[in-house]
Amino acid sequence: MNQDNCQRRTLMRDKAKGKIAGVCAGIAEYFNIEVWLVRIIAVTALIFSSSFVAVIYIAMWFILDEKKSNPADQPSHHLGVKTKVWQAGEPPQRAFREINQEFNELEQSLQRIERYITSNAYKIDRELDRL
Repeated sequence: MNQDNCQRRTLMRDKAKGKIAGVCAGIAEYFNIEVWLVRIIAVTALIFSSSFVAVIYIAMWFILDEKKSNPADQPSHHLGVKTKVWQAGEPPQRAFREINQEFNELEQSLQRIERYITSNAYKIDRELDRL
């Protein structure tokens, strides 16, 4: 069982990703679906139901706690790849491109290190450090 399944999810407003109060963004994160889909459902429900959805939205605005965005708590390279159109995450092509770019940068860095270690400059620096 991975770490994400062990943690209990909590419904919270995500004001950083939200347009008004972050209620739709929080619902989307909770159910792991795209934010735009939740917004379309909310607007459609608002149009076809009198003001009931507006009252629910405002109530959730006041009831739900705001999600604190702390970059130290989140992994630096968490990559969620979507398998369905409505799921939250990155499209597979973009995820592959980003992983490939990161791999190429690491490969270039490793090549620079190898060139330095096999060069005469490394041998001279090593001898100077021993003095």
